[in-house]
Amino acid sequence: MRHLSITIAAAIVLVAPASSAAQKVVGPGRIESLPAPVILDTTGMFQARYARVGDDFFIAGQPTPDALREMKKLGVTTVINLRMPQEMTRIGFDEPKLIEELGLKYVYIPMRGGEGENSYSPQTLRKFADAMKAADGKVLLHCTIAWRASHIWAAYLIQESGVPDADALAHARAINLMDDHRVDSSGSQPVEMFLGRKVAGIRRP
Repeated sequence: MRHLSITIAAAIVLVAPASSAAQKVVGPGRIESLPAPVILDTTGMFQARYARVGDDFFIAGQPTPDALREMKKLGVTTVINLRMPQEMTRIGFDEPKLIEELGLKYVYIPMRGGEGENSYSPQTLRKFADAMKAADGKVLLHCTIAWRASHIWAAYLIQESGVPDADALAHARAINLMDDHRVDSSGSQPVEMFLGRKVAGIRRP
């Protein structure tokens, strides 16, 4: 199998290096060269984490209204939300309504551990992959603290672009994968549940 050319940052950085060529990770094609994640300031914007990957993809915790307005200014056209309905009742504003007012596309893929429609599963990963490939423009992917988002992003890289397991994990750890935290009694991590198999290099608590 042809592997993706990948460069992982050795440390979290706060300012993106200059690039002469656009680095795109959104859309129907395979990612040819995966840019290292750039960690950005969350102040007044996002809960816990805010990262950029390339020129057209952001991964974050829960956004504030100001963050969504800023995403619009930055050219985001699609917002993918992974939080469950009961979580969204506690954020203090109507996120889908604001996204609609901003003229952005809202993709809602609520997910959690356990079984059923909203579980971490290959079916849920397929929904995310379809949304990424259908997006026309930049994408913001968020959950609460970018933990679920990091796991599904790693699974997407492995399945859709052939990134080796260890490289995808290293990339997502630089965002907020936290695979050394216990999830459930099975010992599996969400990235493995999305893929339906064990992932080499997972740190098991």
